[in-house]
Amino acid sequence: MKTRFSTGVVSVVDDDESVRESLPDLLKELGFAARAFSSAKEFLASDGLDQILCLILDIAMPGMTGPDLQRDLKRRGLEIPIVFITADRDDTVRTRMLQHGAVECLFKPFSESALVEALEAAFRARRAIDSHQDSGI
Repeated sequence: MKTRFSTGVVSVVDDDESVRESLPDLLKELGFAARAFSSAKEFLASDGLDQILCLILDIAMPGMTGPDLQRDLKRRGLEIPIVFITADRDDTVRTRMLQHGAVECLFKPFSESALVEALEAAFRARRAIDSHQDSGI
């Protein structure tokens, strides 16, 4: 039986080309289907938003920022667990992202183990969202 976890995708949205190339490769090595997008606008224009297990999202991007995309997804009623990533090593930024609903906020560069822990948190959040939706609450 296929589940959302066997058919879902981890999406990466980052304006940094090196991140868009390397992170999906790592995700695939870890056994996940992955798609990368260069901007929030490109992500929103893509198909299959309902198949996204979680979103790895850069905070600072030209145009629509990561937090802007998070707000837009909420307005659309799309509950997608978000792991923010940022080169800004400011703990107040991390705290603010977590307070606004991110499951994790990682500072670049981050380790594979930190990414795996963040993905596990995102998948726990995804299960809770799916369970809530399935119960009709």
